[in-house]
Amino acid sequence: MLTYAIRRTVMALMILWFISIVVFVLMRMMPGDPALLQQGIQATPEVIERVNRELGLDRPMPVQYADWLWGILTLDLGRSVLSQQNVTDEFMVRFPVSLQLMVLTLFWTVVLGIPFGIISAVRRNRWPDYAVRLTAILALAVPSFWIATLVLILPQQQWGYAPRLDGAVSLFENPSQNLKQFIPPSLVLAFAPMASVMRLTRSSLLEVLRTDYIRTARAKGLTDRVVVFKHAMKNSVIPVVTVIGLQVAGLLGGSVIIEQIFNLNGLGQYVYRAILQKDFAVAQSLVLYTAGAVVFLNLAVDLAYGWLDPRIRYS
Repeated sequence: MLTYAIRRTVMALMILWFISIVVFVLMRMMPGDPALLQQGIQATPEVIERVNRELGLDRPMPVQYADWLWGILTLDLGRSVLSQQNVTDEFMVRFPVSLQLMVLTLFWTVVLGIPFGIISAVRRNRWPDYAVRLTAILALAVPSFWIATLVLILPQQQWGYAPRLDGAVSLFENPSQNLKQFIPPSLVLAFAPMASVMRLTRSSLLEVLRTDYIRTARAKGLTDRVVVFKHAMKNSVIPVVTVIGLQVAGLLGGSVIIEQIFNLNGLGQYVYRAILQKDFAVAQSLVLYTAGAVVFLNLAVDLAYGWLDPRIRYS
């Protein structure tokens, strides 16, 4: 397993290197001039040339790429083209916001998705199964931004309540207010992933419950609780772990819209604005870090298979 992990890590680093080249090239192929966006349309050609020189955009592309990659490795992300703020400092301020949103979303996805999927499988073709399946279909069909809009509007109209929209409150400064602020967007963001986990847990568990060793366990007189949770769950959860890993990767992109709607100053909102404004230092670095999180998350999911199913052997 150690050899497999090392080989996969090397492969992941090569993938990230390729992604870094793609991101670097695509950002420079986008229309627009960062210096012009910074100075405005009234800027003279001399000013534009000076700003490009200050930003290092007048140097050869390979030199720009090498400097940027070295900054990534040394955690020196440079300065924002438009705000002139240190990108590393901005990252450290916004990262806890996005991290808490992701953790809470993953919490709801697992805590609600897997148990309701189990209930749907165990109570197949009964009213709990129909309720879970209907909820899952609705969750997958309805866009998250529409649900987020309802979450903001309906409580305000009916009960005069709305979560704070003036920036994120730290969990350590005011835990109660922080949870009130983060629970609604995390539930909205978890709605679709939770539905996917429900459906996959149900189908995977039903497939395992039809196997011979489960019938043998029932023939021995074991209770349904023991059969499901001790014998069936560990094998049925393997595809669910894969989907959860992919869902987390998708949440990194989906959080952009939710952070915009709930006005959470996280990384998603930061990257979104940087891409629109061609802020190279911000967009390139944070897109690459997001890609790195996705790549190594998939690696962690692959390594978890061996723990969930001892029959799996890595070669």
